Amino acid sequence: MFSEITPALAARMKQLEDRDRGDRSDGTSYSHRLKQIPPDVGKFLALLAAGAPPGEFVEIGTSAGYSALWISLVTEQRGIKLKTFEVLPHKIELARETFSLTARWNSVELVEGNFLEKGTHLQSIAFCFLDCDKAYYEQCYELVAARLVPQGLLVIDNALSHFDEIKPIIDKICSDERLDSMIVPIGNGELVCRRKPTA
Repeated sequence: MFSEITPALAARMKQLEDRDRGDRSDGTSYSHRLKQIPPDVGKFLALLAAGAPPGEFVEIGTSAGYSALWISLVTEQRGIKLKTFEVLPHKIELARETFSLTARWNSVELVEGNFLEKGTHLQSIAFCFLDCDKAYYEQCYELVAARLVPQGLLVIDNALSHFDEIKPIIDKICSDERLDSMIVPIGNGELVCRRKPTA
């Protein structure tokens, strides 16, 4: 899978990694930072996604499309598209640029708008990466968890870096009897949730 990263894909990944690093140190306003995952989390997501059952692949919070590039390694192999949702116009523009430069439109569908409004039609989610405004985490979790197929995966970012802020949501998810969940200490902390086969 990782051996299939094209030169164009690798080049765009490096551009976004460099920009994200700069955003965190050059005074870029918080709302305009990419705030993307680090490369090791990207690889982790791709490995998890590769083991997901058949169904829809979803990302909530596209930013410039960095994490979507990693997940698209799997959707391309499966002949499906990752549906990635973004609400901010300047990030939608960056994501469009990312997917065009890397020729990923065959494996990624960019949905402009709020997942809570535009994702309600999804019924069989096999894999979901949640990395949006923390104020929407609980609503997104509720919508996704109800639509996860048996053994489907929900991965939630910032489980350690924003632990105090989202602890009530983490506690709620970890007590959800439909799911097996744990925090993996990689990157900013990933809460990995798997829908039980019989839940």
